[in-house]
Amino acid sequence: MTVISPPSRALAVALALGFAAGAVSVLTFHQGTIALMLAAGGLNASVYSMRPVPPLGVPQIASNAFWGGVWGVVFAAIAQRPLRGARYWLAGIALGAVALPMVGWFIVAPLKGQPMAAGWNASRMGVSMLINGMWGLGTAVLYRVMRPRR
Repeated sequence: MTVISPPSRALAVALALGFAAGAVSVLTFHQGTIALMLAAGGLNASVYSMRPVPPLGVPQIASNAFWGGVWGVVFAAIAQRPLRGARYWLAGIALGAVALPMVGWFIVAPLKGQPMAAGWNASRMGVSMLINGMWGLGTAVLYRVMRPRR
């Protein structure tokens, strides 16, 4: 019988920091990008939306921060591999600009009864990739700052 050992304390700390980095990145980089796009007139959305989100009725920003934290754990798991230089930053940006929108477009949207891939509207798809890409960059920055030096 194979016994699976519990994750090491260092891994647990890394994943917790990933959650924190992802959640804080939503509140700063993600929402900051939306605010800049609003100010430039390139987007019609709300920043820090308090609109209740089903099924629990929590504010949209709280839901976004929670899911940003979950994806931050994914980034932390990826960052456990020795990513140096540009590869580290590209991992964060790619997670945000590619993986998040793909899951949103092809899994979450159909579950919510929305059209896949933003109805194939290239402009909306690009905006999603930009905003989530900035979340990914922010998560990489914050994770690097929060992570204890070895």
